[in-house]
Amino acid sequence: MTADELQTLIEDATADFALGEAELALTKLNRAVGVAPDSFEAWHALAEVNFSLRRLDPALAAADSAHALRPTDLFINTTLSRIWMERGDKARAEHFGAQAKIGSWREQLKPGA
Repeated sequence: MTADELQTLIEDATADFALGEAELALTKLNRAVGVAPDSFEAWHALAEVNFSLRRLDPALAAADSAHALRPTDLFINTTLSRIWMERGDKARAEHFGAQAKIGSWREQLKPGA
């Protein structure tokens, strides 16, 4: 699968989810991570869709995979914070929330930001 095809698949899955087709979205995202396990965007989308469906275990697994690819990413740290808060682990939620805040500061301090 080319990079463009992968991006289209992720965008299609996101649109499916927005239109209420959650299972179709999950099928497409699982295909995306299957063919491109190094795709941060696919893992993050899979985490977000599962989290929205309150499927916390698969959401956490997908978020952990995305985090392994980009541990300083603001958005995946925010996602992990939300998942851990929902799971009732305030300490881990605060850890990832702090990482997200650091990521936000890092972005603000970039030249031209």
